[in-house]
Amino acid sequence: MSLTAEYDRLFIDKQSPDAYRAMSAVASEVSATAQAAGLDRLLVELVNIRVSQLNGCGFCLDLHVRRAVKNGETPQRLAVLPAWRDVDLFTPIERAALALAEAITILPEHAVRERERTCARDELTADQFSAVSWLAITMNAFNRISIISGHPVRPRTA
Repeated sequence: MSLTAEYDRLFIDKQSPDAYRAMSAVASEVSATAQAAGLDRLLVELVNIRVSQLNGCGFCLDLHVRRAVKNGETPQRLAVLPAWRDVDLFTPIERAALALAEAITILPEHAVRERERTCARDELTADQFSAVSWLAITMNAFNRISIISGHPVRPRTA
């Protein structure tokens, strides 16, 4: 990265800390909502990772993959997550959550969006559907914060 690009980088979370604190408070409430709806931590991280994959947010991918591994997610499932529809490694609830999160992130045409919504409602309770929706909405917002800020991904040791 050039010196000019480094100088031009503006971490909007640092520039407007009150707004970022408000976003963090939303994220905390959404996390509590997911837990209250009975969604386990691994499912939450799968949603966070998949949304971040779709948005291309390296910073959030780095963070949420580490959290998923810490909570027991397997390297195999993480490796095939972009192809979750084509493998049999995800539960029906995880599949419904991933489909809903993708529909919220991509916002496909109405018919596709409605099909995904209906399928998710067949598998998820109302509380789970709402929680997954809020997870995806919040992760999309954090992806955009990190992407526009250019948050770096720093090398880590194993």
